[in-house]
Amino acid sequence: MLGAGRSGSTILGVALGNCPGFFFAGELNKWLAQSGMPSLRDPDRVAFWSAVRDGVAGAEPLFGHQTTCLERSSALFRPGRWPLRRRLRADYRRVSERVYRAIVRATGAAYVVDTSHYPLRARELQGIEGIDLHLLYLVRDPQSVVRSLARRDVAERSFGMLATNAYLYLTNLLSALVFLRHPRERRLFVRHEDFRAHPAEVLAQVLDHIGAPGPIPDLYSLRTGVPLHGNRLVAAEVVSLEGREPAAPRASLTTAVLQLPWKLVFALLRPAVSVPQAATPGRAGER
Repeated sequence: MLGAGRSGSTILGVALGNCPGFFFAGELNKWLAQSGMPSLRDPDRVAFWSAVRDGVAGAEPLFGHQTTCLERSSALFRPGRWPLRRRLRADYRRVSERVYRAIVRATGAAYVVDTSHYPLRARELQGIEGIDLHLLYLVRDPQSVVRSLARRDVAERSFGMLATNAYLYLTNLLSALVFLRHPRERRLFVRHEDFRAHPAEVLAQVLDHIGAPGPIPDLYSLRTGVPLHGNRLVAAEVVSLEGREPAAPRASLTTAVLQLPWKLVFALLRPAVSVPQAATPGRAGER
């Protein structure tokens, strides 16, 4: 997946991970930064990711945070890091492919769901010939993203309204460019609000577009599994979705004006999930 943080990638990843043949790995951009170990340290999770790490040769020299210069959008504005990006690129791609292959060996899954949302990371993955990359560009109402990133009751850093709007602008620009340069048959635009309102319909369209149609999981009982990293949702063993439209966020005129161009761009991106107005709302809304 790619797009801005706090856009609902974790709950969509969990839902996909409950579909036959899929494994929800969480935010795999953290794999090198955390030396292959998960953020939560329960025994099953640690055992799984330890086995994956043992199956990835040549990763140790990249452990740590040095490869974030290949992933974070802000690295584009740091010319002093550009030589490091060039030096690390080949090894980064090689190790990333090995991580995916190790996960497939450990799980037997046909599809690994990676909810890392950095567009520059997606751009690097596009350069790996050994993986069949499908991109889901997930967006959420910018009012909700701005409000979420301003929260101070979570472990992640909080941001002000103007900083978040600047972040959204840069992230959307890079995400749209990466999305449009990807083959049409392996990319799909998804709105978080559509998924929240009609999860079964959205999941069915995603699976069909990927070429893996199958039964929709029980949306009242979704197992989170053992993802490497994600938001607070992954700390629970089971999460459920219930039938309600997401509440409209408190509107900011500044955010509405600044993000208006992207509202127009998003309306043009294709292919995109389409939810009929007459569809019966599915079981949506985390609880």
